[in-house]
Amino acid sequence: MSKKPDHTHPAKQKKLPNKVYEHELFRLQSELVKLQEWVKATGARVVVVFEGRDAAGKGGTIKRLTEYLSPRVARIAALPVPTEREKTQWYFQRYVEHLPSAGQIVVFDRSWYNRAGVEKVMGYCTPQEHARFLRQCPIFEQMLIDDGILLRKYWFSVSDDEQLRRFRGRLTDPVRRWKLSTTDLESLHRWEDYSRAKDEMFVHTDLPASPWFTVESEIKKHARVNMISHLLSSIPYTDVQPAEKIELPDRPPASRGYERPPRELSTYVPDVAAQLLGDPERSY
Repeated sequence: MSKKPDHTHPAKQKKLPNKVYEHELFRLQSELVKLQEWVKATGARVVVVFEGRDAAGKGGTIKRLTEYLSPRVARIAALPVPTEREKTQWYFQRYVEHLPSAGQIVVFDRSWYNRAGVEKVMGYCTPQEHARFLRQCPIFEQMLIDDGILLRKYWFSVSDDEQLRRFRGRLTDPVRRWKLSTTDLESLHRWEDYSRAKDEMFVHTDLPASPWFTVESEIKKHARVNMISHLLSSIPYTDVQPAEKIELPDRPPASRGYERPPRELSTYVPDVAAQLLGDPERSY
């Protein structure tokens, strides 16, 4: 018998046609570039938190979100397991190091909310540490907001049946198999434990000043479009035009006396692409 999902998902939706999805995604990505230029021009600081079930589609959405953005402006913070030294620090300390400076966007691929989710469920923290986190987290986030940081928190929601289907897909996919960890597999047996932990987390941290926005992720493409669209609508950015019109200069005339060194003096990578084309005289 299937376990209950952490909330009721809507009836099965019709999927967006690929052409419609690609057109809308590119439009949104163009707007994200405008947001980036506004952030640079105004010195804004943006933090976007991605949380949710394993295999809920966070990584794919982050990839589309940052695809056309400058890594100097928008960076992804995906922190590894804390070191022994970090374990002795104030819990939020290592996350503070990754917060944005003026003119930057930081996307947290999982965040300080690890303590309310995986650490709580898997016993990686004590009950006292978990209770302290739930007490301190709203204060910590209010401090970020009071300092002018634009904080957005997204929870990606997926049913247990869809999560299992995605896990099975990763098992046989050579480029995604690395995404399966023992902790991910353990989450299949602890579905209700994660649901209770998430519900408790929301009670303490889904607040008017820093609300959680839930993203239905049964259909990954819909989740990407919906999440990016919401993020853009929540920030009052404007289209910042360059101070001066950019024009390409004319190429200067070739200088006299320069000769390119013979190709034989350079070491080129093998032309594998040409081999893939096959014999041009052969009929396929």
